[in-house]
Amino acid sequence: MAIETELKLHISPAHLLRLKRHPFLRSLTGEKPITRKLHSIYFDTPELYFHHHEMALRLRRVGKQWGQTLKGGGSVHAGLHQRNEWESLVPNQQLDLAELELQGATYFPPDLINHLQPLFVTEFKRTIYLVKYEGALIELSIDSGEVRAGKLVHEISEVELELKSGESLSLFRLALALLDVVPLEIEATSKAEYGFRLLHPPKAIVIKARIPELSAEIDVKCALQDMVWSCLLHLQENVAGTVGKSDDEYLHQVRVALRRLRIVLKMISRLRADPELASLQSEVAELASILGTSREWDVFVTQTLPACDLSDAEAKALIKQSELIRRQQHQQLDAILKKGKLQRLLLQVGAWMNGRYWSEDPPHQKLLKFAPKIFQQYKRKVLQFSEKINSHSEISELHVLRIACKNLRYSIELFASLYATKKIRRYLNALIKLQEVLGEINDHVVALQLLAKIGKPTRQKLIARLSDEIEHGHDRRLKKLRKKWTQFANQQDFWT
Repeated sequence: MAIETELKLHISPAHLLRLKRHPFLRSLTGEKPITRKLHSIYFDTPELYFHHHEMALRLRRVGKQWGQTLKGGGSVHAGLHQRNEWESLVPNQQLDLAELELQGATYFPPDLINHLQPLFVTEFKRTIYLVKYEGALIELSIDSGEVRAGKLVHEISEVELELKSGESLSLFRLALALLDVVPLEIEATSKAEYGFRLLHPPKAIVIKARIPELSAEIDVKCALQDMVWSCLLHLQENVAGTVGKSDDEYLHQVRVALRRLRIVLKMISRLRADPELASLQSEVAELASILGTSREWDVFVTQTLPACDLSDAEAKALIKQSELIRRQQHQQLDAILKKGKLQRLLLQVGAWMNGRYWSEDPPHQKLLKFAPKIFQQYKRKVLQFSEKINSHSEISELHVLRIACKNLRYSIELFASLYATKKIRRYLNALIKLQEVLGEINDHVVALQLLAKIGKPTRQKLIARLSDEIEHGHDRRLKKLRKKWTQFANQQDFWT
């Protein structure tokens, strides 16, 4: 059995020729690339035995020679695919499962071979460059073709960087260098998975954050690494929906993923200071700020304005202008998500996660001692800012309490698998309800700020009326906030 380590990147077909002809690619190798036509047939049972076991079985023809390959297990982190791979040559277009078992593959159920059938094929041209980069030997492949299942087709246009020797860090560093040449996107989905998606199209849904499965026995370092990968996956799963505008909730989930990532990076900084880590924290914060502006206009146009009495012509003009500004904000956001800033950040995080920071072992820390320190730190912040609930401070100052509540909530969720479900759920429910009221108050404060930005002299009466409508509910919301604060304050710290 071999372990295949490769970084997969999507490239637009329009940029394929540019990449092949670019001097940088030519500078990486002194030899001419090898071009092959690859024809693969993927097999599974009608019940999708292999797919349900996260495996893929194929026959592939290269020239006149056939080979069989079984891939499975492993992981995908920021586009880095690490999978177990068993392969062998076969004399003809026939599978030989017994030979794969001799290679060390998993034991197959009896008579499985008789239930296998071809499901889809891949046909693509592969141009292969063998390059040396920063001490690593890397096979750089450019694939162009298609996956076919009957009349259904998915286009293949990829760059694959497979590690032959050296460190995984070099794959990310090379990908970042290629990103300076052509636009690239991290590809978390294999060709086989695209084939299964043709046969069974997945329903487009907003993906919420998953709670990492942690064990009290693992080291703090390993737990924090798992959290980073969890945050990146959450982010990547919702980016396409954000760009496609199919649901505003996608953008919200991207922001949640970035917020959680910022919290994890801050926790990591407690282990050891690092300039590269500090730079990543700054990059993530900047991106989160840009996304925050778009989210504010989404809430303003889709929630705040519809709740107001806006029936006259002047009000409709205000709505139209607000929708225009919202579209402009999304265009700027799309440019960031499509044109490399996000992809560069993901690759930078991937490089850092495979770099020297993690190769130097920090002092061993027990997870069940580390987590309560984090909770207590954020709880102190919440208590510190809670005085603003009953003070005569400006209502806009409750923003700092809202952020403190978010930080406490997300840190608890990240470590939630370590604690008894009933206790942590009760505590989180009270915290979430408090945060929701603070979010409602913040949305209305932001709405007043946005109204001021789009106000014109001719609209002063309208702006004043809308502001009065928005401010009218502040007393009611503050009363609700004090009630939710009392409910939260009465919760016992589950970690003590």
